[in-house]
Amino acid sequence: MDTPKIYVACLAAYNNGHLSGKWINAAQDVDEIYADIQQMLAESPIENAEEWSIHDYEGFGEASLSESEDIETVAKIAAFIVERGDLGGALLCDYTIEEAETLLDDHYHGTYDDEVDFAYSLFEDCYPNAIPENLLYYFDYKAFARDLFMSDYFSVEANNKTHVFSNY
Repeated sequence: MDTPKIYVACLAAYNNGHLSGKWINAAQDVDEIYADIQQMLAESPIENAEEWSIHDYEGFGEASLSESEDIETVAKIAAFIVERGDLGGALLCDYTIEEAETLLDDHYHGTYDDEVDFAYSLFEDCYPNAIPENLLYYFDYKAFARDLFMSDYFSVEANNKTHVFSNY
């Protein structure tokens, strides 16, 4: 996974037809990010430049940032993604950091090839001898998975794997 980075551009230079900016490591302390932004502004071709905006970012997985995103938020998201990986980034598309932490800590059931693979594993773990082996061929794991994921579970795709969570 790439280190989360933001490309911060000098708006005074941009508004005057110059491209002036810098890629900054977002997985560092807020004060260090601000220091890097101030250094970028000091190196601007426009004297006394003060305004900046985020023009690009990478390493944030599926999470998105706005041009005017608060640096404290950027640093918090970056730290979460560094700690939790691509799955953390995928969760941030639909959940707050606090909700994503709760899901990962309390509701995560692991990584599977797909939802049917999870249903098969759950059935084998919970009902190892419920159905005689010769009748297992008639059990519909796909339908079982569909029913499980209608109300009790949900999944998130990350790194070409299905990550399963139980609902709250």
